[in-house]
Amino acid sequence: MNTGMRYAPLMLSAVLAGCVNLSPDYSQATAPVPATLPIAADQGPDAVSVTGWQELIVSPELERVIALALENNRDLRAATARIAVARSQYGITRSARLPSVSASGSLTEAGTFGDPTPAREQSANLQEGVSANLGVTAFELDFFGRVANLNEAALQNYLSTVEGERSTKIALISSVAQAWLTLAADQELLRLAQETIDSQTESLSLTREMFDSGVVTEIDVRRASASVETARAQVAQFTGLVRQDLNALRFIVGADLPNNIADSAQLMPSPVVSRMAVGQSSALLLKRPDVLSAERQLRAAYANIGAARAAYFPSISLTGSAGYSSTELDGLFDGGIWSVGPQVSLPIFDAGNRKANLGVSKANRDLTLAQYEQAIQTAFRETADALATAQTVDQRIDALRRLVEDTSVTLNLSQERFRVGIDDYLSVLDAQRDDYSSRQQLISAELVKSLNVVTLFQALGGASTVSTDN
Repeated sequence: MNTGMRYAPLMLSAVLAGCVNLSPDYSQATAPVPATLPIAADQGPDAVSVTGWQELIVSPELERVIALALENNRDLRAATARIAVARSQYGITRSARLPSVSASGSLTEAGTFGDPTPAREQSANLQEGVSANLGVTAFELDFFGRVANLNEAALQNYLSTVEGERSTKIALISSVAQAWLTLAADQELLRLAQETIDSQTESLSLTREMFDSGVVTEIDVRRASASVETARAQVAQFTGLVRQDLNALRFIVGADLPNNIADSAQLMPSPVVSRMAVGQSSALLLKRPDVLSAERQLRAAYANIGAARAAYFPSISLTGSAGYSSTELDGLFDGGIWSVGPQVSLPIFDAGNRKANLGVSKANRDLTLAQYEQAIQTAFRETADALATAQTVDQRIDALRRLVEDTSVTLNLSQERFRVGIDDYLSVLDAQRDDYSSRQQLISAELVKSLNVVTLFQALGGASTVSTDN
């Protein structure tokens, strides 16, 4: 029997057995959430379809700051580094599917030294030993899919880190936008407090004049003065908050901000779109990067089960070599030698190690399945909460605008009645407080509306089409 016929059965069995994969069949789990999102029937004419962060942002200054953050933020750099690590690990695992070929060669000379005896005179001359070899070392024939499943698990882990970077990028964009909006709101509250100081200082001057004329009492003067000092305390408070907001924004961006860029932070008009258009199907949430990352981990867990099952079967490796050897360098390539053959490793007793590994793989599959379903549920809840706010915040803002109008008119009337001596300063003080409070509430509501748009953008996974490019 010639060499080809001798190895034909082995090659045939390898082809047939190479189709065996012991990992369980993967099927996407049914999403444990309603099929539709709780969206309003009419989302309004101002609803904008957002497919990327550039469509979410309408302020050129904020867009510039986000681009700076995408370049400098350390969390994003770490996510990118994790991708490089996972890519390299996948390359290491993938290399096991191909044979490892190595070449070697040697040249040795041997002889004796000292005074040779007559019996050794003949062997005192120098002798050479020369060899050159090319070999394949322990290439595993993946009959039962062990190497293939390990490769698949490494691939899915790598793809999971890619989704992780996309999730980090969306979170970074949202964080910058939220920090910018908070800064804009605090600056607006600071301006309101400063305007309040100016108006109440005028009231204090008028009250003192009326006190000098005997029209009002010292109590009215003290009340007016207390109102001014309260406003000054508010100015100091919001000045500190604005500085803290700038520090937070610098930290998120990871670099110093452009000169005077913070002065461009305004709450109205909003630096983001006023409303996002949202589709009805909740299947969109399955494309969120954190959900996709959890699904990749689940696929890797399935592949690990296949690798653990394959450990119950024999491991067959193929080794071979071909080369030349000679006692003289000149005759190295006069004749050659070759060898090839399989090595079989059959597990017999391992004190339950393989069974435990399989149990760990199955338990890890169940764990990652629960985490995948939980990621879907979290995505649905975050989206539903953001939609609930979006459907009611406009009503709140409309009511607060009417409240500001009412308190403003009331303040003007109270001040006029105080000037003519009908009311004391207590009624003016109450009107000032109501007007100041209503204006603060309106600023807070405008902030909530803009922040909620950013939250909805993040909850929808950046509209699920955010590119991994800047």
